[in-house]
Amino acid sequence: MRNIFFAKENLPELTASQWLIETIERSMKIGFSSEKSRSERLVSTILTELSIQNNESFTIYSSMFINADELRGLNGECDFMLSFSKIQDFVMSPIINITEEAKKQDIESGSIQCAAQLIAADIINKQDNYNFTTLFGCATTGTEWRFIKLEDKKLTLDIDRYFISNLNELLSIWQLIMNKAISEVNPV
Repeated sequence: MRNIFFAKENLPELTASQWLIETIERSMKIGFSSEKSRSERLVSTILTELSIQNNESFTIYSSMFINADELRGLNGECDFMLSFSKIQDFVMSPIINITEEAKKQDIESGSIQCAAQLIAADIINKQDNYNFTTLFGCATTGTEWRFIKLEDKKLTLDIDRYFISNLNELLSIWQLIMNKAISEVNPV
C-alpha cells in the first residue's frame, strides 16, 4: 500500500508569486557552489514565500541549535525550523516544522537527520504543553523535497518526492502543513 501524505484533491491552491518564480529562475541560472548556496537561494526563498502568503504568522529559524535530550542524541543544529513564536533570538515552541538540507545531495541521510530533529521538536513542544497530533519535517536538496511525518510517536516517510519544478504543488503542500499546525495551536 502506498503511503501518500498529500492527496492532490486535499491540497489548498497556492500560486507562486512572480517574485518567487523570478528568484528561483535566477538562482538556477547562477548555479550552486555549495549546500549553503542552495539553502540561501532555494530553501530560504521558498520558506520566505510561505511566510509572506501566511501574513508572516510564523518565524523561520535558520541554523539554530536544538537541545531536547542530549543523552539520546536529540540535540544539534537544524537548518530550518518554523515556529509560531515571534522571538527570533533563540528557539521557542511551538515548533511546527523542521526542514533539513540534504548534505552532498543525499536526501536519504537528510531524512534520517530530520526524523531525529522531529522527535526533538516533539519533546520540546510537549515540555511547553503543545501537543501536536502530527508534526511534519522535510529533507531537501533545494530542488527535491521529501516529507516525513511524526504521528503517535511513529515516523513515516512519504514515498513521493516533490520538485521545485512544480512550485505551486510544493507551496500547496506547505500550506496544508501550515493549516494543520494552525488548527492545532488555535482550535476552533
